[in-house]
Amino acid sequence: MLFNSFTFLCIFFPLVTTLYFVVPHRWRWLVLLGASCWFYMAFVPVYILILAFTIGVDYVAGIWIERNEGRKRKLLLTASIVANVSVLAFFKYFNFLNESIAVAVRGMGFHYGVPDLGIILPIGLSFHTFQSLSYTIEVYRKHQKAEHHFGIFALYVMFYPQLVAGPIERPGNLLNQINSSTLGRGIRSFLDQERVVAGLRQMLWGFFKKVVIADRCAVVVDQIYNSPDQYGSLSIALATFLFAIQIYCDFSGYTDIALGAARVMGFKLMVNFRTPYRSANISEFWSRWHISLSSWFRDYLYIPLGGNRVVKWRWYYNLMIVFLVSGLWHGADWTYVIWGGLHGSYLVLAILFAPLMARFSGLLGLDGRPRLKRALNVFITVQLVTFAWIFFRANSIDDAGTLVNRLFSTPVSLGDLRQLHKDLPRSMLDITVLLVALFAVIDPLYDAWIKGERPLPTGVRGMLPFAMLVVGILLFGYFGDTSFIYFQF
Repeated sequence: MLFNSFTFLCIFFPLVTTLYFVVPHRWRWLVLLGASCWFYMAFVPVYILILAFTIGVDYVAGIWIERNEGRKRKLLLTASIVANVSVLAFFKYFNFLNESIAVAVRGMGFHYGVPDLGIILPIGLSFHTFQSLSYTIEVYRKHQKAEHHFGIFALYVMFYPQLVAGPIERPGNLLNQINSSTLGRGIRSFLDQERVVAGLRQMLWGFFKKVVIADRCAVVVDQIYNSPDQYGSLSIALATFLFAIQIYCDFSGYTDIALGAARVMGFKLMVNFRTPYRSANISEFWSRWHISLSSWFRDYLYIPLGGNRVVKWRWYYNLMIVFLVSGLWHGADWTYVIWGGLHGSYLVLAILFAPLMARFSGLLGLDGRPRLKRALNVFITVQLVTFAWIFFRANSIDDAGTLVNRLFSTPVSLGDLRQLHKDLPRSMLDITVLLVALFAVIDPLYDAWIKGERPLPTGVRGMLPFAMLVVGILLFGYFGDTSFIYFQF
């Protein structure tokens, strides 16, 4: 079930939200668990069995880990990790590994007969696997008590607003809130107008980003990335920039809808984006982009590897491992590995050249002009991030190579853009570029309003900005059965 579908907007969300507040507190978990099952089974019903397996393994593991000490405790955590990673590896990586091995073996002149199983990836598998794993790890570290109520633990793993594309929650936040709602503590009444309106505003902003910006950008991006050999440098550069906007609006739009839906019911999910394209370096970008994933890797992979508390070569190794794994987490293809490797390389190179860049900054007199220095750093960071998106979006390594080659080798020509204009639906390119320019101006303002970092005007003046979003959706929304990009992960 898609957030931007009629079923969700007009049936599922109002019905589930109403039932949640109508039933007694002690049954609220059951309403949400049933709704989450309905939501997940709307995609491929049978795959809920995989989710049930993950939930069952980690529910038992959490209780047994809490009851034991020493070596047995560690073995139980290892069993939980192996079980979860095995499911993820089979469904997400079997075909990728099988194809990679086949290419290598056949390249050496040998026969390779293991067939492609044609496995379809269960939606949201990477997300709910990591969320479930965070529970057993936190119980092992004694940061979280084991949950003995199976239904409530199941709801923690499959809470519908963030089930298929995050944010990847931690038990200390979401699980404790679910328990509070069941006990009738800490969750305000349905008549709390301020909270309900704030949640609906956030959902509206998410829908605007998805149907007005992301889905329009997708039309232009798909035209070029599906035929990379037909276009020159200017069109490829434009499409890559638009993809950077598309993926941000698509993913952060989903997140805003998820956070808003949860907020209406009184749940506060973690912030997943903080205007990432305003970052002055790659490290800052990852503190603003997909925060729940980057913090997950930081806490459960980077720090256990030693983080930056090791000799320098090992620090660089730790960074590269984290980002290569992050690339694989996003997708079972070498394009994602390269994308992750690029970000890891950016960070390593930034550390290596930090003294040289500091000296260069001083020679240019930028240290005395901090605003200009930051603006230049933001510009450079956006270029690096946008270049890496080529590999993330490309349909294959061959296509990525074609795109990069044509980006730097074909002459800059306005005729290239005129051809693109002809290939797209009428006025699509013009309207998309204008809307993206408008979005770049209003995004920081709306983001601050949604997060409560800037007060909204009162009365009609406070309603007007969101009424304009409704008008924008009705006039410029690109409607259709378009999924969210991160659903595939």
